[in-house]
Amino acid sequence: MANRCEICGKGPQFGSNVSHAHNVTKKKRMPNLRRVKAKVDDQVKYIYVCSRCLRSGAVKKVV
Repeated sequence: MANRCEICGKGPQFGSNVSHAHNVTKKKRMPNLRRVKAKVDDQVKYIYVCSRCLRSGAVKKVV
């Protein structure tokens, strides 16, 4: 599955888990992507879009 939004370009973010004892481990947060059927360049195709773009109306779903 793709790990980047095709509308806004949002991808994985990297950081660290820090415990109370200050043990640091690597962490990777993935965007909340959905595979939707949308109209792109006068064509209907499936694209991967983050839930923020769907909610804001940046992409219109095709029924």
